[in-house]
Amino acid sequence: MTSTRKPPARGLLDVDATALPPGSAADAPHGSRPEQVYVRLRDLIVQGLLAPGSRIVETEIATRLGVSRTPVREALQRLQQEGYVMGSPGAQQSRLTVAPLTRDDVYELLNIVGALEGIGARGVSSLPVAERRALVRDLRGLNAEFQRAGKATPIDHGSLYDADQRLHRRIVEACAGPRLLALHDAVKPQAERYIRMYISMLTGDIRTSVYEHDIIIAAIDEGRADDAELAVQVNWRHAADRLSKVIAVAGERGSW
Repeated sequence: MTSTRKPPARGLLDVDATALPPGSAADAPHGSRPEQVYVRLRDLIVQGLLAPGSRIVETEIATRLGVSRTPVREALQRLQQEGYVMGSPGAQQSRLTVAPLTRDDVYELLNIVGALEGIGARGVSSLPVAERRALVRDLRGLNAEFQRAGKATPIDHGSLYDADQRLHRRIVEACAGPRLLALHDAVKPQAERYIRMYISMLTGDIRTSVYEHDIIIAAIDEGRADDAELAVQVNWRHAADRLSKVIAVAGERGSW
């Protein structure tokens, strides 16, 4: 966002409440529970509206969201536990910042996502044949949608990401229990932060990703649980490799 006046030296450096999308900040309902505040703040971080490295001030957030400081404090504690925000050693709550996007972090994060989704792939490979075949039809359709989005001119990055996200989530949801779903819900949006920030540099050639999806789908179709789990993990490991190379060129975000 550009301005003719000097921005104030305070938190939420890249965000103006008047510039946020409807429902994201200033018009939050009074008395929102910590869960609602958590979701709002997490979405702003994931979408890049709270930029990596931006300082977070509890009182300012409470004012912009139209809530008291108590739900904001609880939401920030949860966000810190999950790795969306961080604080310097010995710092108070007001010294929290949005977590940076770094090469080291992307490897750890995407491999965690791969491990979680690999568990899901193992599980769906053991479904009854009829259920497994129905799932495979859905996955093939999503991979075809992913491929079409990648071939469009210009590439529709939003549709591309959406098809990929739905393919992976479909695998997890097909047979996952509440614990796996909760862990996936907590971690996957952190991977989305990286993909959203660097996606324009990741989509020059998606043939490898399409091929890796095909390997995952074939293993699930044939009930090869070990192979399905490994194929998902490899897909995410390669994604981490690609992102790391992009970050090396484009630079880390918020790690100053």
